Amino acid sequence: MNLFELNDNYKTLASRDDLDPTILKDTLESIKDDRKTKLDNLASWADHLKSEIDFMTDKKKSWEEEITYRKNKLTWIKKYITEVLDDAGIKKITTENHLLSARNFKASTIIDSDKKLPDKFKITETTTKPDKQAIYQALKAGEEVPGAHLKANRNTVIK
Repeated sequence: MNLFELNDNYKTLASRDDLDPTILKDTLESIKDDRKTKLDNLASWADHLKSEIDFMTDKKKSWEEEITYRKNKLTWIKKYITEVLDDAGIKKITTENHLLSARNFKASTIIDSDKKLPDKFKITETTTKPDKQAIYQALKAGEEVPGAHLKANRNTVIK
């Protein structure tokens, strides 16, 4: 069953983006279908949402790759323009549509090898974060860990 085969009640719910979980639950409970039909329709809706998420994730990746490609192309074009101006000894030129001027900006600091840098040019950063694996093991073993607890994680597999 796909989204188009859903019962009209579920189609209406699927098309609404303004429902918070409480209203959605109340609305689902008000639908007078038998449990099996209701669960089948909800599973179809979940399948459709999953395919939309997968599609959007792929599109996002594609757009990010395109943005990176265009940023690199922009960098190359601007570098090429600067080289042309520098080779011709031109500091400023006016074209039909643009005013181009090669300028010096703040130099970039390039680290060739951080292992060779003297200690006075290094920053030591210390991060502290919870050891979730150790906390889980301790809680699972019945130990009390102040500031942490286990939360049941039940979900449904839809095939």
